[in-house]
Amino acid sequence: MPTSTTFWALALALVLATLAALVVPLLRSRSRREGPADDDASAAVYRDQMRQLDADVAAGVISADERAVAEAEIVARLGTELSATAQPAAATASRAPWIVAIAIVAIVPAAALVAYLAVGNPQALDAGGARPRMTESEVVSMVERLAQRMKSDPSDPQGWLLLGRSWSALQRYQESADAYAEAVKRMPGNADALADWADALGMAQGRKLAGKPTEIIGQALAADPSHPKALALAATAAMERGDNKAAIRYWQSLLAIVPPGSEDAQGIAATIVELGGTPATGAPPATGASSTPGSSSAPAPAAAARPAAPPTEVASARPAAPPTELASAGSRITGRVEIAPALAARVPPDATLFVYARAAQGSRMPLAIVRRAARELPFEFALDDSMAMAPGATISSAREVVVEARVSASGGATAAPGDLSGVSAAITPGTSGVRISIDRVVP
Repeated sequence: MPTSTTFWALALALVLATLAALVVPLLRSRSRREGPADDDASAAVYRDQMRQLDADVAAGVISADERAVAEAEIVARLGTELSATAQPAAATASRAPWIVAIAIVAIVPAAALVAYLAVGNPQALDAGGARPRMTESEVVSMVERLAQRMKSDPSDPQGWLLLGRSWSALQRYQESADAYAEAVKRMPGNADALADWADALGMAQGRKLAGKPTEIIGQALAADPSHPKALALAATAAMERGDNKAAIRYWQSLLAIVPPGSEDAQGIAATIVELGGTPATGAPPATGASSTPGSSSAPAPAAAARPAAPPTEVASARPAAPPTELASAGSRITGRVEIAPALAARVPPDATLFVYARAAQGSRMPLAIVRRAARELPFEFALDDSMAMAPGATISSAREVVVEARVSASGGATAAPGDLSGVSAAITPGTSGVRISIDRVVP
């Protein structure tokens, strides 16, 4: 039951109890006086009224002080009745309690309501309840009022940023891009504002980053070569125009600055592998100058479709992974992957082969990975710390690892039903001559 309904139900119950406590004694006294008007009847009424006063005090209906006043009135009335002679106007006296009762029924509830509205807090009834959600039209109206305020006083860059985010949340991307442009005018060289402007403008032109958005991305990277969102946008723009090498470079730069082992890191590493690269973390941050695209606009998702980049605060350079020739010999694992004869006919001609090492216990995140065409099977592989997907998550950091091989018909880095796979036993880093047979189908 809603809070307000409960309150009014309780209030009604209290009013009814109060009326009963006041009116019943009056009606009882009436019925007593309608009989013989003798001293015993008057005393009985007195006792009833006194008992009722005691009950009212016990129930909290009246206070002790109010009881004293009422008792004094009853005593005075009893004395008058005992000393008075019989009056001929008995019919008039018998009607008096009804008149008083009707007056009480009419006055008490009205007085209580007026008093509550005067000194109470009706708005508090809904304080603990759920506030009604604003409708979309109300939200739009608020944002439009903000837009009008910014036009009348355009000097506040933070106001323009707020307006840009608001329009973007409403999916009105052209208005969002225009607001971000105004913010950039007042805070030139701000990588955050530039990246948000490029993103909104790309969404406004059909989720395409070619042209002006990519130019703005270059400005953002020139201001901050390690800006996470700008790197993600630059990588997406490169993928959009079919420049996978540049996309890999940008994704690798982004991988170097996200928290190791995070969902972002795993998603970025998977994207790098899908593009044919190795998710090494030693690539230097890309710069705006190297991001200038051609005019190609191959269809690809805009950056807004990618996982959100981490905040700028975490964009500190990570240690570079060592090149293959300098990798520790103790971390290097070599071996051979073969396809089981029973599954050889099920390998599609354009399938992709993934070979990766992961810790035997704990996280299943790959510690090193290599990608090849499945037609190269049987395949001689070598995995070492230079192929790590994230800093610190390396083969040499694990006590034991297993090596898995998987043939993917879709080319995706994530296992899918119908893929073919095989796995080694648990081995220690530095093991050579590992044999893996791809002998099962992923359910």
